[in-house]
Order: sequence, then C-alpha cells, then structure tokens
Amino acid sequence: MNDLHPFIAGLPKAELHVHHVGSASPRIVSELAARHPDSKVPTDPDALADFFTFTDFAHFIDVYLSVVDLVRTPEDVRLLTFEVARDMARQNIRYAELTVTPFSSTRRGIPEVGFMEAIEDARKAAEAELGVVLRWCFDIPGEAGLESAAETTRLALDLRPEGLVSFGLGGPEVGVGRPQFKPYFDRAIAAGLHSVPHAGETTGPQTVWDALTALRAERIGHGTSSVQDPALLAHLAEHRIALEVCPTSNIATRAVADIDRHPVREMVEAGVLVTINSDDPPMFGTDLNGEYAVAARILGLDELGVAGLAKNAVEASFLDPAGKRKLAAEIDTYTANWLRTPAQ
Repeated sequence: MNDLHPFIAGLPKAELHVHHVGSASPRIVSELAARHPDSKVPTDPDALADFFTFTDFAHFIDVYLSVVDLVRTPEDVRLLTFEVARDMARQNIRYAELTVTPFSSTRRGIPEVGFMEAIEDARKAAEAELGVVLRWCFDIPGEAGLESAAETTRLALDLRPEGLVSFGLGGPEVGVGRPQFKPYFDRAIAAGLHSVPHAGETTGPQTVWDALTALRAERIGHGTSSVQDPALLAHLAEHRIALEVCPTSNIATRAVADIDRHPVREMVEAGVLVTINSDDPPMFGTDLNGEYAVAARILGLDELGVAGLAKNAVEASFLDPAGKRKLAAEIDTYTANWLRTPAQ
C-alpha cells in the first residue's frame, strides 16, 4: 500500500466530533497551567504526556475536567478557541463542528455573556485569518445531571451564539441514561438545533437505540457498540445516520481493546455512513490526519477511499448545501490532481 500520509496531509477535510477543551495543545495547556498554578496539571509539556496516559474511561474524565478547570476567564476561552482553529488549519481542516460544554465554564465563574463573546470572536477571526469555518455543538456534561441539562439548554436557547448548530450529550454513559434528557433535546430540536448525542461508546447498543428514539439523534457520537446489533446497523445504514468514529480515542479510553480489531470495519461493511474524527486529539497523542491514516490502514483504503471518508464527513455535517457542494468539489479536485501527478 502507498504511504498515504502526504495525501492525507493535503486533503481538505471536515471534522464533526472534536471537543473544545480536549483540543488544547500541550503548549496551550502548559500556558494555561502556568497562569493558574493552583492546578494539578503539569506546566512542563513533556510531563503532559504522562498526565494524559489514561487507565480507563473514568480516569480520562478526571483528567479532562482538570484541564477544563484551567479555562477560567473569557481571555482563556478566546485563546484556546483560536489556537484550536490554528491547529486545524495546519491539517487542512476547512470546516469543524466543535463540541463546547458551556456549563463547565460558566459554573466555574466565567460570565456567560463573556463566554459567548469569546467563542464567537475566535470563530470569526479563525474564518477570516485562517480559512477555518467553525460551528458549535453545545454539549450537556451527563455526569453533572439534569441541572447541567437545564442550564445548557438555557444557555443555548437564550444566549444562542451565531455559530451554534447542534445539541449534544457527553461524559460517562454508564449510569447516565439517555432518555432522561429527552425534554431538553426536545426544546433544542424545536428551536432548530440538530441532535448529536454520544452513545454506545462504553455501553451496549441499547444506548444507541435510546439516543435515536428518545433524543432523535441525527448523528451518533462514537456508536462503537452498534456492531453488536445487526438490526441497529441496518437502521443506521438505511436512514444515513452517521457514526462519528474516533479510533485512537477508543483505544486510549479502553472502549476498544485493540486498534486492529476496531469495529469501524464492520460499520463500513454494513453500509453505515462512517466519519473519522479525533475527539480530544492532544490528550490522545493524535490529530485528524493521524486518524485518517489509522482508518485507512484498518480499512485497507487507497487515496480514493480516503477521499470518500472525507466526503462522508461533508455529507454528515450541518454545513449549508452550497458549502457542502464547494467542499466536496474541493476534495474531488485535490484527489484528481494528486492521482494524475506522477511520483508522489
């Protein structure tokens, strides 16, 4: 098989499952930790590698929340958001739906209006200066219970920033049933937001069914256990409900034991619309380019196959129709030019 890394590096891409705070690079994390020395997060970028080695999903959540605690002011929020976009631009990511958890920031004392202004200022600057189009998914942190659901819904609907397109549910799945969040998703959907909950990452396929039936999910975050239920796979394939697959994340959190047996292969064979994403890339020692390379190896793809994955993300995105056509055409043009150029 050809070395696909150079092709992937230049490929125009969209990313649909990537977390705001979880995308903070070691440089930014260490800078924020230095600003807030009472944190347990190391300031030495080298020490962050050990800090970001997880024993299980619960440990990952603990580490993730310790990084969330570093973002304490609107200035921190703005810095983080723009720098995430800068890292995306380096990977030729043209469009990203960034999962933001405003409850985690506002309950720590960041003024809610200041938070919204910070992410919107960074979004506009990223598009103007870097050519990266950002949109927001406001995410309920499930471990914080229904209080966080009510507050996230209020922030999303009462202070709705221009870039907000979807409504999600993250955090641990075990003991955090999806149906209890139905009233909040109903309100968000009625207000025109898309439903994109996490489900089936660390629990079985019933959690995915719950997300589909109770939360009216249009895409599923992870959905790893969907392969355990052929009827569920058939439903996802028939209705073009995309799975936001994050291979390296699943290994890092122990949701999947072995990358070579990742269920993405079964998903694709069942005809499911699969998108490839990085989740919390610096925490997992990866980026979207790396995840495409991993997926290409697991699936045995060539350049056309990888380009197909990129176009899946465009199809499953909430980009406007004209924007979808433009980005899909850019992917096709890049791929055609690459394949007709000898000795890549």
